[in-house]
Amino acid sequence: MTIPVIAGLRELANDYHGFVIDVWGVLYDGGAAFPGAADCLNQLKAAGKQVVVLSNSPRRSYVVAGRLAEIGIGPRHYDHVLTSGEDAYRHLLERSDPWYARLGRRCFETGKGRFSNVLNGLDLESVDSVSAADFIFNAGTVNEPDQVADYADILADAARRRLPMVCANPDLVVVHAGHRMVCAGALAEAYEKLGGNVRYHGKPHAPTYEAVFDLLGIHDRRRILAIGDGLPTDIKGAAGAGIDSLLIAGGIHAEALGIRPGDEPDAARVTALCAEAGLAPRAAAAKLIW
Repeated sequence: MTIPVIAGLRELANDYHGFVIDVWGVLYDGGAAFPGAADCLNQLKAAGKQVVVLSNSPRRSYVVAGRLAEIGIGPRHYDHVLTSGEDAYRHLLERSDPWYARLGRRCFETGKGRFSNVLNGLDLESVDSVSAADFIFNAGTVNEPDQVADYADILADAARRRLPMVCANPDLVVVHAGHRMVCAGALAEAYEKLGGNVRYHGKPHAPTYEAVFDLLGIHDRRRILAIGDGLPTDIKGAAGAGIDSLLIAGGIHAEALGIRPGDEPDAARVTALCAEAGLAPRAAAAKLIW
C-alpha cells in the first residue's frame, strides 16, 4: 500500500467532522506561523469543523494559546487547545490517580528555570538536588543545546534512588529554525533504560486522546483526523486511538525523506519510512495548507 501525497487538506476535509492538529512542525517551528496554516484553519472553521490543537508542549494550555495568538492563530481558528503540560499539571493537582497519590511533594526539575511555569500554583517544593527529591519532573532540558549525555549523572542518581519521573513532553526531538533539539521524551527514554519508572503525558499515550474526544464531542472516530509531523507521536498516537492521520512530511522527518521543510515528498519514500515504523497514515502532505 502506497501512502498518497496530497496537495492540501481540502482533498480530505469533507470526510471528517473533527481535526486534532499538532503545533510544532505543523503550525509553526518557534518563529512565525507557517504560510497557509492559519488560512487552512479558517477554512475548517468556515466549514463547521471541530478543531482541537493538541501539543506535546510541557507548558500549560493557556501559555501555548497565548503564543499562538502572537503569531496570528487565535480562538477563531480552533475550538480548544490541550497540551501535555496541562495534562501533567492536572494530574499533579488532583492526584486522583493512585500513581500520583503516592508521589511526594518535593520534585527535582530537569528543565528548571525554562519550564517551571507549569508547576505554578501546585503544592510542590522544587529542590536543587536529586537526593532531596521525592520524584523527577521532566519537562525538558535547561538549555536548548543540551544533550541527553549532559544529564547522565542526574538520571543515574535518580534511578539508584528509584525516583518516579513525570514526563510532560514525550517528544524525543523538535526542529527549531532548522536545528534539532532534544526534548523531555529523550531524557525519559534514557531513564527507562536505567530501570526508571516514568509516567508520560501527551501523544502517543491513550489518556490524552480520551481527553481530546471529550473536547470534540464526536463519537464516530472514523470522522476524526489527526494531523502531525511525528510518526512516533502524532501518527502512532492516532493509530492507537483508532483515528486516521495525515503526516506533515516537512517536519522532523524531512531529513529522513530527503527534502527541505515545505518541499513535496516522494510517495515511495514516505511509504518506506512509515512501513519501517509500522504505521500507515491515510496520506502525507508537504505542509498544512488548504
